[in-house]
Amino acid sequence: MPLHRFDLDAIGAGLVVAEAGDEVRRALAHGATVVTAPPGTGKTTYVPPLVANLLAQDGSGSGHRAGRTILTQPRRVAARASAARLAELDRSTIGEHVGFTVRGERRAGRDARIEVVTPGVLLRRLIADPELAGVGAVILDEVHERSLDGDLLLGLVSEVRALRDDLLVVAMSATLDADRVAELLGAAAGDGPAPIVRVPSALHPLRVEHAPFDGARLDERGITRGYLAHLADVAADAQAGSGVDALVFVPGAREVDEVVNRLRGRVSRSGAAVEVLPLHGRLSPREQDRAVRGRLRDADPHRIVVSTALAESALTVPGVRLVVDSGLSREVRRDQARDMTGLVTVSASRASAEQRAGRAARQGPGTVVRAYSEAEFARMPAELTPEIATADLSDTALLLAAWGAPAARGLALLTPPPAAAMDRAVAVLAALELVDANGSLTELGTRVALLPIGVREARALLAGTAELGDARGTAEVIAAISDDHRASDADLARLLRELRSGRAPGSERWKRETDRLARLAGEGVDPATPPSRRMTGQGPSRRMTGDGLSRGATRNDAGVVTALARPEWIARRTGEHSRSYLLASGTRAALPEGSPLLGSEWIAVREVQRAEGRAADGTGAVIRLAAALAEDDALRLGTHQLVEERTTAVVDGRIRVRLVRRLGAIPLASTPTAARAEDTGPAFAAHLRELGLDALDWTEAARSLRGRLALLRRELGEPWPDVSDTALLDRIDAWLGPDLERMRPDGSLRRIDLAQALRRLLPWPEAARFDELAPERLPLPSGSTARVEYPQPTGTDDTVEQPVVSAKLQEVFGLAETPRLAGGRVPVLFHLLSPARRPLAVTSDLRSFWNGPYQEVRREMRGRYPKHPWPEDPWTAQATARTRTR
Repeated sequence: MPLHRFDLDAIGAGLVVAEAGDEVRRALAHGATVVTAPPGTGKTTYVPPLVANLLAQDGSGSGHRAGRTILTQPRRVAARASAARLAELDRSTIGEHVGFTVRGERRAGRDARIEVVTPGVLLRRLIADPELAGVGAVILDEVHERSLDGDLLLGLVSEVRALRDDLLVVAMSATLDADRVAELLGAAAGDGPAPIVRVPSALHPLRVEHAPFDGARLDERGITRGYLAHLADVAADAQAGSGVDALVFVPGAREVDEVVNRLRGRVSRSGAAVEVLPLHGRLSPREQDRAVRGRLRDADPHRIVVSTALAESALTVPGVRLVVDSGLSREVRRDQARDMTGLVTVSASRASAEQRAGRAARQGPGTVVRAYSEAEFARMPAELTPEIATADLSDTALLLAAWGAPAARGLALLTPPPAAAMDRAVAVLAALELVDANGSLTELGTRVALLPIGVREARALLAGTAELGDARGTAEVIAAISDDHRASDADLARLLRELRSGRAPGSERWKRETDRLARLAGEGVDPATPPSRRMTGQGPSRRMTGDGLSRGATRNDAGVVTALARPEWIARRTGEHSRSYLLASGTRAALPEGSPLLGSEWIAVREVQRAEGRAADGTGAVIRLAAALAEDDALRLGTHQLVEERTTAVVDGRIRVRLVRRLGAIPLASTPTAARAEDTGPAFAAHLRELGLDALDWTEAARSLRGRLALLRRELGEPWPDVSDTALLDRIDAWLGPDLERMRPDGSLRRIDLAQALRRLLPWPEAARFDELAPERLPLPSGSTARVEYPQPTGTDDTVEQPVVSAKLQEVFGLAETPRLAGGRVPVLFHLLSPARRPLAVTSDLRSFWNGPYQEVRREMRGRYPKHPWPEDPWTAQATARTRTR
């Protein structure tokens, strides 16, 4: 049976990208290509069926398998909408020739030639089948969005090309660095950069207007209510004045809902025939499809669609001629200090603003109203920050380990993951028992990597089902904590009761997700698991009681599942009746006032946000979602974080040792114990870091040696050591360690020979020239020597002091050239003294002194010190430390 062929003439009618069809075909002869096309050119509509037809050319000699064409879209709503549009143009039903697969939903028959998927779906298919059997082409759309999954997918698909030279790969975007993507696609296959097809703009005339807000758009809690009201007013007035369909961009789902409510109030009061619709990822598929479908008849009322960024580039909302842009976006940011990653509202990039504006001119002349000033637009960053640079990389680290590139070693990516963030992610996987010491997947890690949910949630789903013997109960908790469900009092148990009863917003969405997760838990059964402990979606599920808890379950079950997902956020109350909790990770955070969890000494935390003032109770963070946890569960689930150590401190001059037991940063017990010999060094080192170097006895010899080293470090650099206070305290073990280890528990730091200790820092073999480069004493013409006083390190470079030699003037007669130290780089500053050793002159140029100022000194001093020589010609006089009579 011949493969289905798409009618490209009908599909490409009126699309600018269709004019580049032949160029795309020629480019694909290389196996991969990059297509750049502005919004409205039709690349998402036209290129997939073109590629599918190429694969269907039996006997064409193309060398490519007649497999399925996979098209990625960055969001579920865009994937469904793209598939629906292609099926409509093909005059077929969804799933017949064009299908889609997104999280929780699949409509793609066996004979479907094109399947639209989200990046996460394709990533897990790659992990399960690296060769992508049955797939003839992969088209990566909207590459410019720089999502974490999108970047990772581009790197992995590029490597697949090295395994399969018959696989067609296309990367598409409205705006991107096409050259970098082309190099990446060609690098793995070793055939040079992929060819680039550039499709010209198809935008109609676009008028840009500004309607700035006279106030703050953002505060510490995010977007201000005043600015949301301003957006609603601007959108209502602009739509009323133009009489066209409008698209309003705001950062997130909650802002969408608020602006929609305000607009509906305006429309209701005015009596206008305008339909106001929300569009965001938390809506049901039916509600999303309604927003992106467009008006069916001209007689239908005009629409105002209020959307998050999902309508920015990957999705077309038909009929839009007016765009109102908030100029804000929601991006992933990581709080390194508190180990928190979350979405924050920030200024959008100029590239995003241009993308949004282009939505108004895709189908005809349009208008964009930017609800901010031209100056604010100019201050926007040029491009989006790649998500890989700021996100939690735990999910990415697991997929990379499953791919065989732990920590992305050897994998080419547009932006390499930050090393510190990747190290933290690998540590998280190890703590969750998903990777071993070598970074390779464990058996549990292999199962988790294939589940289409986040790493933490997948691990908690499998482990929680085994722990509680209740797949559905576990799935309910995971569904609640993995979505954007809110509890004003932070009590997860109460939120679950409201979700089960249907009273909470999003209850239907939660129930659908629970069903999906319960099925996944059942599919994740290990064949070796005894039937009595297998994880199934049906039995041995516990019946629900009236309070919404499973019969036989404790009220800590939600806490157990939450702790399994994030054991480092197991937390303990810092004091009786306190709202503040200390997390095992070391973060402090407070429960909201009046939370039912305040009576729980132990809790498992799911969500923490930065906050200030009374809400944070002085901790700097507020717990937004958590569940009670029994102490024995906390200790059992946090086993890998249990630490037993000896802590030492110097108290009243003596070493005190305690045996401390902690769960991460949470203290559990502390008991005194006798000091050992090995306790001495660490205890005194810590004590010294606390007190500073002034606690040591800096003798003249030690100060001189430190000054000599400081001079050589300043003038010559490496390998001469840094001997500033900070550097010495950081390297205590290197120079002072042996002395500290030899001390008695009641010893004194002031008895240490610091000069001998500092000599341990001398670099070899350079130390052989130490006395030459920075001598302790200098010979004088009189035959004696003078000590060189070296400046002590200050820790700053504001002032550069010279080494000083103090000597009686008569001992320096005849010395013309000022001695220079550090290989001739630094002149000595002479303090020339009277016979009574009082200063007469200060100079670093002895020749100039003898030829000038000396005569004035001679006139003043020879009468005061007649027994000492004051020759008229200092050049020929005998240098001496004696009087004339001697």
